[in-house]
Amino acid sequence: MDLKVGIVGFGLRASLHRYLQRPGEGSVVSMVCDISERGRADAAQALPEALITAELDELLAADLDAVLVLTPDFTHREVAVRTLEAGIPTFVEKPLDITLEAADDILATAQRTGTRLYVGHNMRHMPVIWQMKQLIDSGAIGEVKAVWCRHFVGNGGDYYFKDWHAERRYANTLLLQKGAHDIDVIHWLAGGYSTQVSGVGALAVYGGVQDRRDNADRRMRDWFSLENWPPAEQRDLNPNLDVEDLSMVQMKLDNGVLASYQQCHFTPDYWRNYTVIGTEGRLENFGDGPGDFIHVWNTRTTHGFAEPDVKVEIHGDEEGHGGADPNLIAEFLRFAREGGATETSPLAARAAVAVGDLGARSLRDQGQTLQIPSPDQDVVRYFEAGQQAEAVK
Repeated sequence: MDLKVGIVGFGLRASLHRYLQRPGEGSVVSMVCDISERGRADAAQALPEALITAELDELLAADLDAVLVLTPDFTHREVAVRTLEAGIPTFVEKPLDITLEAADDILATAQRTGTRLYVGHNMRHMPVIWQMKQLIDSGAIGEVKAVWCRHFVGNGGDYYFKDWHAERRYANTLLLQKGAHDIDVIHWLAGGYSTQVSGVGALAVYGGVQDRRDNADRRMRDWFSLENWPPAEQRDLNPNLDVEDLSMVQMKLDNGVLASYQQCHFTPDYWRNYTVIGTEGRLENFGDGPGDFIHVWNTRTTHGFAEPDVKVEIHGDEEGHGGADPNLIAEFLRFAREGGATETSPLAARAAVAVGDLGARSLRDQGQTLQIPSPDQDVVRYFEAGQQAEAVK
């Protein structure tokens, strides 16, 4: 029997409905809730057989087997706490929320109610990431000691500086909206979670752009253009703009691994570069899509650049983040129906929020080193036991 799935928030990530609307194949989208008239109109067009509502209470009272929370980041706690309280297995799009306190509230609610919680960190399903993870786990570079990530966000001006993402009161920091992916991947590849963080950052370019517009009547697809170049000549930026367009954080993990993450929103190219250094070599991806390569070095050289000892071609396809999105949804639906282990982790999602939130606090306060508070141990035991309260006892 098909799972009956609800969606709260029909914005850009609502494209995930393509992998949910599979009548006779396991799931159907039976209800959509969106407070905006445009969101409801888009949902009605995409899902003509679904019930469309502006009232969350109506969705919570419906007979649903699972729900996706795809609302803006700063509303995740508000919505997810209610869906969990209603006993509906819940998918929350990353980041879990924009503050560590909000993330902890969501986890505590899931633990208290026993309702299944899944967080949409789809990069754990991206071929470039799990292929690097497989290489590391196979011992290809020995024991991991350092992870570096450089994220060149070539479309940053169009993606994040023309709507609510540009304001701290809604986004907190782009170390969350954009960086939570990479911070989670750093933790996953390194096999640990950050215990301390420090950062530096600046609103280096977009703060000087004077061409501003209230874009509440539009969405990103309406204003996006590759002609918006160079960055200092961007147009129609958000009237209020105070998040950083250049950020760097350093992390120390609980297993001794040192890590760094650098994010720039005004580069001409758009891709992620990971370098992982171990006791017996290092690996690095050159490109992050299908047909690009992961390089592995194990042989010592005298000086200069050397050709890698191993080149691994990256798999996947061009749709859905290299094929990650359909795999993400398939895993969530299986988890909502049956429970069990998943590649994504609510505890890991909390750890990513912690680095993003405290990293932003640090870079806005002269780069001081901040200690990351440990999560509640009852919550940790619950999620480590696979969200089975009886296993904790």
